[in-house]
Amino acid sequence: MRTAAEEFEIAVHPEAAPELMQPEAAAWTGHRTFHVERKVPEDATAQVCSFYLVPEDQKPLPPFLPGQFLTFQFDVPSQTGGTQPVIRCYSLSDAPHPNHYRISVKRAPAPVGSQFPPGLSSNYLHDHVNVGSQLQLRAPTGHFHIDQSDAPVVLVGGGIGITPMLSMLSWCLTAQPGRELWLFYGVRNSAELVMQAQLQALAAQHANFHLHLCLSNPQAGEAGVHQPGPEQRHRSRVDVALLRRLLPLKPYHFYICGPTPMLRSLVPALEDWGVPEGRIHFEAFGPASIPRKNPATVRQAALQGDDKQGAVLVTFAKSGQQATWEPGMGALLDFAESHGIAVSSGCRAGACGSCQTSIRTGEVAYAQAPDFDPEPGSCLLCVCTPKSAVTLEA
Repeated sequence: MRTAAEEFEIAVHPEAAPELMQPEAAAWTGHRTFHVERKVPEDATAQVCSFYLVPEDQKPLPPFLPGQFLTFQFDVPSQTGGTQPVIRCYSLSDAPHPNHYRISVKRAPAPVGSQFPPGLSSNYLHDHVNVGSQLQLRAPTGHFHIDQSDAPVVLVGGGIGITPMLSMLSWCLTAQPGRELWLFYGVRNSAELVMQAQLQALAAQHANFHLHLCLSNPQAGEAGVHQPGPEQRHRSRVDVALLRRLLPLKPYHFYICGPTPMLRSLVPALEDWGVPEGRIHFEAFGPASIPRKNPATVRQAALQGDDKQGAVLVTFAKSGQQATWEPGMGALLDFAESHGIAVSSGCRAGACGSCQTSIRTGEVAYAQAPDFDPEPGSCLLCVCTPKSAVTLEA
């Protein structure tokens, strides 16, 4: 058995044992108990906290691919007394370490002028989870992660979408210190910047790391473009005009994470600029449909249900119901719930596997591969639609 130090050496230097950078081969199955070793505020207003998570069994942690996430099962206090199970996914925000994981979570308040409640899991973490608290975790997973080539990289993080970018950045600067790195970090103003001092320190230490902070709605007195120091600040959103002005012409790989509106504008604009589809990698907050120009992607998206696909009969075997699905009705989870059929769910974005359901007969289609790999003969209802008449174990 390898020591913790040996596991860490492999995690940050994958060339030492490249087969172990496929974390599924080394990770655990089901849930594993961790406790919070540290809880650290990461921004000026303490709206983002990092949680350092240590396994109770004290066994070394398998390496993960920078950009991946953890799936949590929380027992959140219920308004009717007792607790309710809640499943959520949070990106890892640091490079692999042999003895702890780190996530950084933004508190989600209730939307202004809305009847919607505040974010259930984020507020639970901020208000009820402290040093020593125990949490149930599934192993790291996810298809959104940085490649291990020496190609130059552009990381784009919008808001709390910075978290997987921090993992990629930290790993690259440790394992590939000579790789060219650009980070464009978009927030409304400097009060929302996460780990600002740490990012500035890294930019000062590494000449190949170029840090750009983009403030879309800066407060009075905040510095503008070309602020002296290890980073540059811009009074703008992260957009292609800014990227074209600052980036030399090189074969960059772009990794983008942020709110859906940012991705819907930035991804097609990068393609219009001429960036090949295979060099644009992105992850949105929750379910998102991002238009792509590649014909193969368009054909794949068509499987999800365009106007050329007709009505499809869906049978829910356990519930004893049949209903006709038509294009535009969305994913099968929404379709089931609209007919009063209760299905367990969590992330509703194909990441946690909570809505995995067996397929008795028929086929389903995905607009893009889910992060959670469903078992053979089953599907994730939250991100698939019927490709043919289908009978589901629900």
